[in-house]
Amino acid sequence: MSLFKKIFGSKSDQTESELKANQRGKYMPEIKLPIDEKFTINFKANGGKFLYCDNVDEVFENLYNIIEENKWEDKKVLILDKNLKDKFKDTNVESTNSISEASIFLTTCENLIANDGSLLISSNQIFEKKLPELPLNFIVYATTSQITENIGEGLRGIKSKNKQRIPTNITTIKHFKSSTDEKDFLSYGSSSKNLYLLLLEDL
Repeated sequence: MSLFKKIFGSKSDQTESELKANQRGKYMPEIKLPIDEKFTINFKANGGKFLYCDNVDEVFENLYNIIEENKWEDKKVLILDKNLKDKFKDTNVESTNSISEASIFLTTCENLIANDGSLLISSNQIFEKKLPELPLNFIVYATTSQITENIGEGLRGIKSKNKQRIPTNITTIKHFKSSTDEKDFLSYGSSSKNLYLLLLEDL
């Protein structure tokens, strides 16, 4: 072995992964993440809280944990969707139809958007209500099959699922924490929500 290699070590000691990373030039395309991983990263970066569920029992268990952790046992939950109300009827949440009485909004969504970590919702979930009218605390129940790459894909999905009557009031929720930076113009005019996502694996 060369004296220099003995003293300074060999480049071959580097791991294969380190060498591959170093060989990637700055103009090489980015490594493409799986769509669910991309959504999770961007959703958390937006301030969302994410709970992965293997089955419906875990959805209910995580809902209990959210309520207990936030001491919401005596708070009323707004559920506008009748199907969702039926699904959660055996839980210990006290539901209401009145926005003024509710501290939490339990809802579904149309799609989860991977490239910016936002949630696409429509009149199917919020009817004709505006986001600022709804409670600050959101708990969203969704499935992994609802993850789409971008808003365009999500809108096409809404159109194909609702051929008879396309929903109105389509909007996204992207900011899940209030910004203290006055210069954060990207969130200007948006309605920030304290949001938990109960994501059920269905693929």
